[in-house]
Amino acid sequence: MRSEPVVQLTSVVKRYGSKTAVDGLDLEAAAGITAVLGPNGAGKTTTIETCEGYRKPDAGTVRVLGLDPVGQAAELRPRIGVMLQSGGVYSGARADEMLRHVAKLHAHPLDVDALIERLGLGSCGRTTYRRLSGGQQQRLALALAVVGRPELVFLDEPTAGLDPQARRATWDLVRELRADGVSVILTTHHMDEAEQLADDVAIIDAGRVIAQGSPEQLCKGGAENTLRFSGRPGLDIASLLKALPMDTQAAELTPGSYRVTGTVDPQLLATVTTWCAQHGVMPDRISVERHTLEDVFLELTGKELRG
Repeated sequence: MRSEPVVQLTSVVKRYGSKTAVDGLDLEAAAGITAVLGPNGAGKTTTIETCEGYRKPDAGTVRVLGLDPVGQAAELRPRIGVMLQSGGVYSGARADEMLRHVAKLHAHPLDVDALIERLGLGSCGRTTYRRLSGGQQQRLALALAVVGRPELVFLDEPTAGLDPQARRATWDLVRELRADGVSVILTTHHMDEAEQLADDVAIIDAGRVIAQGSPEQLCKGGAENTLRFSGRPGLDIASLLKALPMDTQAAELTPGSYRVTGTVDPQLLATVTTWCAQHGVMPDRISVERHTLEDVFLELTGKELRG
């Protein structure tokens, strides 16, 4: 593992006309897996594309593996792998043809047949890219990013559109990359994905990093326990709050899904169930759990997750 950061951005600014997509952003990623989270339009993709050398910042400095991704692109590119949100593959090329071609461009590629089997691409190897399903295109893009044994790989929404089985296979591959000493920078809208995979999480909003740390560190910043219950949408939260202790908060996160945070103990559980009974509410589900990364994300960004 490298001791110095694999990615370091300092006071980076990127504008598109009058719109500022990245606004003085500071980000440091160590070896391992770093997840970059943020609402749509927060600046995630622009930040990643700046690291990959596809965008030149208007201000600030960017270093990837110690190199300038624009000024030293020829030296950097053989050492990184890139999975874009879309594109980057010839639409008329067959899946296995494209993967074998890219493998031949590298000195020590992964075993192509094993990679095809691992990602479930065997049945579509002779199919042209434009005729692949969205999930198959996603898996091929992932294979193209890792086949050259990069030191660092950028994965932009690597499991978007994948079924649960393919998603788990992708997680296993990302973990294997880390075990082999490959660092990973990934963006995702799936909070469970970040919790399962990431050593470090950076949350971006309005073009800035607003929080960074391990999933455990970020989750510890909120309530140690959270009470959740499901019921009919639109319950009177103000009435519930009057029944709860002063240091307790309650919210309807999504229609019919409620969260109570504070000092979660047997008395609080009894108070919530009593209030439900008094208001004719039959909870479909009630549980006590730790503060999640999704809780942290929603509290910090003030926005609902949008995929």
